[in-house]
Amino acid sequence: MLFWHGQPDHCWSGPGDAFPLPSSGLLRDPPVLPCLKQEEPGGVSTSQPPVPAFQYALCAPTSPAVRHHEETLTYLNQGQSYEIRMMGTPRGDPAEAPRMVKSVVRVVFHDRRLQYSEQQQLEGWRWSRPGDRILDIDIPLSVGILEPQIHPTLLNTVEFLWDPSRRTSVFVQVHCISTEFTLRKNGGEKGVPFRIQIDTFGAGGKGDPPEHLHSASCLVKVFKPKGADRKQKTDREKVEKQPAAEREKFQPAYESTVLAEALSPCASPLETQQWLLRRRFSSCARVFANFTGADLLKLSRRDLIQICGAPDGIRLCHALAGRCPRPRLTLYVAREPGGAEGEEDAGSGPYQELHLQQLTAAELSGKLAELLGLPPARILRLSRQGPAGIHVLVSDAMIRNLQDETSFVVAMAKELCKSCDCRVTPSPVQSVTAIFRHPETRRKFWKRRRPRRGGESRALKRI
Repeated sequence: MLFWHGQPDHCWSGPGDAFPLPSSGLLRDPPVLPCLKQEEPGGVSTSQPPVPAFQYALCAPTSPAVRHHEETLTYLNQGQSYEIRMMGTPRGDPAEAPRMVKSVVRVVFHDRRLQYSEQQQLEGWRWSRPGDRILDIDIPLSVGILEPQIHPTLLNTVEFLWDPSRRTSVFVQVHCISTEFTLRKNGGEKGVPFRIQIDTFGAGGKGDPPEHLHSASCLVKVFKPKGADRKQKTDREKVEKQPAAEREKFQPAYESTVLAEALSPCASPLETQQWLLRRRFSSCARVFANFTGADLLKLSRRDLIQICGAPDGIRLCHALAGRCPRPRLTLYVAREPGGAEGEEDAGSGPYQELHLQQLTAAELSGKLAELLGLPPARILRLSRQGPAGIHVLVSDAMIRNLQDETSFVVAMAKELCKSCDCRVTPSPVQSVTAIFRHPETRRKFWKRRRPRRGGESRALKRI
């Protein structure tokens, strides 16, 4: 999930002196990429996007059969070495610029259907092609890269160090073809598109993870040897047969492909992983291993449900939206006039909301204690006033059967010495009584004799 923007006119100027282009004009004109950016209140912003910190160009022509405002598509031959030119754009004080950076080049799936099962797809390819790799580096042809690493288990990933101030070119080879990952293989199927993605990281401090600096990618399809040339010719002839009005709807073919920069993320992939783990999304962390914060925020509710399943997808959607989960039960509570001892400002006042998620008596007890400003340990039990004024012990089952948005009134009485008798009475009919008292008076309370009839203290008899 990326935001694409048009490449500035001065894309290869300035720093291009240290990165000269061949006289053949391999990069004759940077392609105009679709621009999806936030509109200002008064209309579309006309300000130019900033020059990206890093720029990459794949030396392979783009397809002429791509319409305007669509992402460019590039055809590659299986096993052929293609050059990726890499350049850093100076920003601020050159002395503070990173001397060496690490770039990770990967071939990943573009289709979301295959992204869900990427690990299974790669394992199946490994089993059918033992000893082969999906992505490889042609080290003899590469220029300016240091310490190239090829992970034996990560078939689609290579990494290396390079100096942004020097000319750098890495030659890569893609050994898998797009039709190897189609559902049906009866011949004539359209191959699935891939993405060549480059993530650049700075050197981290001692014990700190590397700093994510930049990400960019382009859309490619891989054919058998010479197949990309034939497909390029077929697309060109297809467009040339169109009427003049239709031909204007297609982008011109460029001799090179500029990798489109990802939106500057608020969170790096590592920070995104940590955020997911802190919120108990460990089952989804592997799927979003390469997602930045911006990538994750651009996913819709439907996308999240498809990726994570309904339970975790909905929960993750709420977490990303910054919303609290909708409560299962809402109660409205007010304090009755003439409350606790020493309270002169106690009154009916406005009602306050109590949100319950677990629907247990312990949760309700804690919410009431917080409302009254008393420690939860002082709550002995909760009882609900029933017919003829009887007090029924509040249980979890009773709370699960309470009607949503029921109103209650909290009453504070003085019958007990060194304790508080708090009655939470629904208005106007039902009632719940909560008895609060100090722990040291608990034994004395239960040894009290049963009071005589007619007193207000009848409500305090043992239940």
